Amino acid sequence: MKTGRRDIKVKILITCKELQKHTCSMAESFFLDSRIDNYRGKRPIGLYRWDIECLLDVLTMVLEDPKEYPPEGSIEHEVI
Repeated sequence: MKTGRRDIKVKILITCKELQKHTCSMAESFFLDSRIDNYRGKRPIGLYRWDIECLLDVLTMVLEDPKEYPPEGSIEHEVI
C-alpha cells in the first residue's frame, strides 16, 4: 500500500516481547510481521493507521484466547 500525502506516521515505543510471539497471526500485513520480528524495542517504530489496526486486531484475538491467557480466577491463571 502506498502512503498518501495525508497519512501520518506515528512513532511508538513497544518494550514488550510478547507481540513477536504472535506475528504469525498478522495475515496480509504488508511486511508488518517482518518489521515486528526484527524490532528490538530500543527505538520507537513508525506505524501508520492500518499498521496499528492490524496490531490491535491481533492483540484482541490473542487476549480472547483462553489457552494463551487464561481468565482471572482460574487455576491456570494462578502464579506459583
